[in-house]
Amino acid sequence: MRRQGLLLWFYCVSLFLLFLYSYTQVDLSLTLSRASIFQTIERGFQYIGYFQRPLSTNIFLIILSLLSIGYIVSIVQTIKGKLNEQLFWKIFLFASVILTFSYVAFSYDIFNNIFDAKIITYYHQNPYMHSALDFPQDPMLSFMHWVQRTYPYGPGWLALAVPLSFLGFQFFLPTFFLFKILISLCLIGTVYFIGKIAQKITPSQKVLSLVLFGLNPLIIIEFLVSSHNDIAMMFFAVLGTYLLFQKKWVWALLLIIFSALIKQVTVFLLPMTLIYIGSLILRKKTLSPKMFLYGSIISMAIGTWYVLTQREIQPWYFVWTLPFVVLLRKNEIVISLIVGLSVGLLLRYVPFLYLGNWDGVAIPIRFWVTMISPIIFVLLTICWNSVRKLYHK
Repeated sequence: MRRQGLLLWFYCVSLFLLFLYSYTQVDLSLTLSRASIFQTIERGFQYIGYFQRPLSTNIFLIILSLLSIGYIVSIVQTIKGKLNEQLFWKIFLFASVILTFSYVAFSYDIFNNIFDAKIITYYHQNPYMHSALDFPQDPMLSFMHWVQRTYPYGPGWLALAVPLSFLGFQFFLPTFFLFKILISLCLIGTVYFIGKIAQKITPSQKVLSLVLFGLNPLIIIEFLVSSHNDIAMMFFAVLGTYLLFQKKWVWALLLIIFSALIKQVTVFLLPMTLIYIGSLILRKKTLSPKMFLYGSIISMAIGTWYVLTQREIQPWYFVWTLPFVVLLRKNEIVISLIVGLSVGLLLRYVPFLYLGNWDGVAIPIRFWVTMISPIIFVLLTICWNSVRKLYHK
């Protein structure tokens, strides 16, 4: 009980530090509040992020280390049966609440998402035909990136984003936090249905599935902080998978199709979904839920590979396969790969935080930290197991 309390407080401190650190990355052209006291505080945080880059990088590495330590301890305690589902939800919901109100420290995507909806609700134009650059008088252009691109996603994301744009009444800050709340709710829903599916597939590892996904530093930073809309896509894919296993195949198919209408990569799930539905209709047990999950991992890995042939790897792409991976029975090597790859992908931000750009020497550094980190974690796990076996002899 004492250890659980310490772990909860450890996470509370680590997550609060992450919340504070996120505001060091507020764009220099963006003012979040007109109140002079808040502007003074904001400029102080920006000074660390933009003009004290070595300090900013060290703070990020400390926070990442704390979250990674908490993650590893949580996994070990879960395997030992000392971390229960109630404690997991306390930590995860605290993270969801406090980081919903963080700044999007490592991405500008949310601003493009807001503007795409604004093109419809304010300018009454088609975002597939117009980019932000077509509205040069808009004040948002001063802090946006990729202003030349037109809307790149499916109509499903617009169906979620446009109502938020209306509810924000064209005021930036309320709209900004409405988008963040939507992404956080999608993440909470994804974690909830991962738990529901795990209860059916691997009930003895249900809490481990929740911990591996919900307390993963990559998931926390990329979706609760940076608010990428990939988690909205995965929420409907995971919910569709849950309903598929409940034999509600019509709703399952519709939700997985809607997921693909948000971002197209989950279209790779449709062949496995149709095969599974076919086995349900014909009442043949040719495809079990576990086989569906294995097939989904392969399908999403193919989808990820296809995307990577078109563009550079991004850390949040890992969420496309991770929900299906954590639902299957997990051994120490799989867990090490998940931890190592998650840490390695987050370390890709270090050269940018230190140098202020993504080019030059940052390119090989990003590649090697991503590749080496999972290898190190796997080797450490193998060495630890070898030492443990020798000790027990």
